[in-house]
Amino acid sequence: MDKDTTPKKGQSGGTPTIGSVETSYTVIDALQKLNTATVTEVASEAGLSKGGTFKHLKTLQQSGYVVREENLYRLGLRFLDIGGQLRYNHPGSRIIKDKMQELAVETNETSIYTVLENDRTTTLFRESGNRGVPTRTRIGKRLYPHETAAGKCILSQHTREKVERIFGGGPLPKVTDNTITDMHQFMEELSQVRERGYAYNLGESVEGLVAIAAPLAPDGKVLGACSVTGPYHRMKGDPIDEDIRTTLLSFVNELELSIAHSDTF
Repeated sequence: MDKDTTPKKGQSGGTPTIGSVETSYTVIDALQKLNTATVTEVASEAGLSKGGTFKHLKTLQQSGYVVREENLYRLGLRFLDIGGQLRYNHPGSRIIKDKMQELAVETNETSIYTVLENDRTTTLFRESGNRGVPTRTRIGKRLYPHETAAGKCILSQHTREKVERIFGGGPLPKVTDNTITDMHQFMEELSQVRERGYAYNLGESVEGLVAIAAPLAPDGKVLGACSVTGPYHRMKGDPIDEDIRTTLLSFVNELELSIAHSDTF
């Protein structure tokens, strides 16, 4: 048997994995970071041999997941097809998208719908109002849940044991000077979020940007969280503008009712 396809012990938890598949994921991650690159550049970024990297790129190319243009490789749009289908299959996706557009127009800021998967938040929908500003988030962007208002909302519905498992019990990763890194402090924050029904992000993901989020839970089932984000000087209040908070909570309530009574839930 070819050794690249022999199951081996994974690095996390000792779970048996397939080496060649892990290598392909490493090549994909490297190519995503580089955008377009030669075989040599991908191999260097991935920490693999040039010959092995070429074989994986060739295999991915034949499957439509990688495109070669002269001597440069890039990820193919087949990934977009998969991502689009995943987003479409999310419960209430069409209703959520329309409501996020309305929320962006109403607040003139950026509205974002986020879910939690594999211990990271992922952006499914992002809409920008007339004054919306660029953020780190794009469709499919994955972030640590503790650095976002949406992530706090979702984690507030989980047990302490699960939250600690996500972060391994140690200090939480620091993203900005405002990011909460102490587990005890973070658990207190989640308790407050659970009590008031919404969460804040006060420059904890991007300096100068703040956000407020509320969990989306039709019939009590948490699907994700809706948020509004913008620059501090426009959204500041106690700690965020009360009109924006009221608008967000109203929109989320309407969205929960719409999803709960739809054929997609």
